[in-house]
Amino acid sequence: MDFTRTIQKNTKNKLSGQKLFQNSRKILLFIFIFSSLITSGQSSPDFNLLADKAFLKLYQNSDECITYTQGILVSDQNTEHKIVLQNIISQALAMKGDYVQSVNIFAQKEDADQKNELSYFMQIFSDYNLADQYQNLGLYNQSKRIITHLLSDQKLLKSNDPALRITTAKLYQLQALNSGINRDYPAAFKNLDKSNHYLSDHNEENRILKMENRIFRSSYLLKQNKLTEYNLLIESIISDLEQQKNQPFLLGLAYENLSQYYFLKEDYTASVKKLEAGLSLIENLPFNNLKIKIYESLSRCYYALHDDAKYHQYNKLYNELKTKTDSSSREGIRYIVKLVETNQNKNIEFQKLMFLKSFLPLALTLFLIVIGLLTYFLMIKSKNKDLKKQFDFFEKQNNEKPQPILLNKVSTAAKDSGSIKISREKEDEILQKLEEFEKSDGYLNKNMSLSMLSSQMEINTKYLSEVINNKEKNFNGYINKLRINHIVQLLRNDSTFLHYKVSYLAEYSGFSSHSAFTTVFKSVTGMSPNAYIQEISKTKAV
Repeated sequence: MDFTRTIQKNTKNKLSGQKLFQNSRKILLFIFIFSSLITSGQSSPDFNLLADKAFLKLYQNSDECITYTQGILVSDQNTEHKIVLQNIISQALAMKGDYVQSVNIFAQKEDADQKNELSYFMQIFSDYNLADQYQNLGLYNQSKRIITHLLSDQKLLKSNDPALRITTAKLYQLQALNSGINRDYPAAFKNLDKSNHYLSDHNEENRILKMENRIFRSSYLLKQNKLTEYNLLIESIISDLEQQKNQPFLLGLAYENLSQYYFLKEDYTASVKKLEAGLSLIENLPFNNLKIKIYESLSRCYYALHDDAKYHQYNKLYNELKTKTDSSSREGIRYIVKLVETNQNKNIEFQKLMFLKSFLPLALTLFLIVIGLLTYFLMIKSKNKDLKKQFDFFEKQNNEKPQPILLNKVSTAAKDSGSIKISREKEDEILQKLEEFEKSDGYLNKNMSLSMLSSQMEINTKYLSEVINNKEKNFNGYINKLRINHIVQLLRNDSTFLHYKVSYLAEYSGFSSHSAFTTVFKSVTGMSPNAYIQEISKTKAV
């Protein structure tokens, strides 16, 4: 017993010593950064070196990157430097799956009236930052819209400024990812080529972005079944990264990429080997988004190998981490929607004030300006409303399975005197039969009508109509909502349906025409069938 206590005490002392040593390293690192900034006068070359080192740490250890970058932020009062550093911290938090804090760091930027005082580069960089946030949160259409606008600026595309060129490279890389999500691989390759065009070997950031582009290219080659090109590229990527020995995130991502190739060949043992090699690199690092991909792939491989213990182990790790990051993602989306709406309203108020000061003597001109501002405000509010509606719909889809539409009972006794009086017992009977009907898929019958349903249920048509109208506007609205909910569940749970034409989906769900299906689908989900299929496809893409 004494010997055991001695061992435990020595172990505890060792751990305490290690912790003290790690804390001392952090303090010394902070002092070094602070001293460098003070003695150098925060000159641009020194800042570029520090920022480049911070970007390198982004792919080595997210937590160390955040600590290091925050140390620079404490002493650097340059507004433009702060925005660049905040972007690095925001990316580190996103790689951890902490989207709420990522958006919070992004929100700590200049006010609307200060943005006009920033340089051209920082105005471009701020918009890139927003597109990056949208991309991290899965709002790919919003990201694509911003990037398309930025890349239409010839001044940006023709600039020789290194900072503008690397930002342009990042924009094309993000656009390549957006194209890949939509399975438009030719466009993805084209955007990756353009991204590489703006990169050099000038610093670590350029070299890392080049390596990322190679990994993304290999992934798209695999998805197109171009295996010969894929093998040559992925092997050279892994060889280069193994020689560098300081890129755990990128090497782990490359191993995960290669595991997909072996999985497609049904060589599950080789796939597991690559995944475990990737996991060993990042297991003790906070790269939670990459861990989610590896855990999911490992559980899938062990399921194919019939190793139930390993399957349940990694499936549990996957579900726990995925649930946590999904919750953070939903909060992040809600946060950024409010943030963008607030900033847009500030811009409107700022512009309104400037117009009033400039054109106050001219009553007619002032009137026209106010009308223009109100119209602009309504357009912005409408766009924000559409974005929020889309988010709310996807959030509802990610919650529990939908309950029967008429499950919550509302007594007809509370209706006005013009309605039919139905006893509580009769109403309960009708609701029970309707619940059974909703489970039977009978609503997919094209000829389904109120009279047909009342006949099948052996219920008075007026009674049936009254109960349905208590919850829905009319019988057709009730049936159509059931049909749309049914086809939405199929699209989410069976990937085969994502490849069918909308006309077939309309026919399958019992609609008389393509146009009727599209109209009802949009009224229920808030988006067209094609837009919904694209959004679902994004979530299933690796």
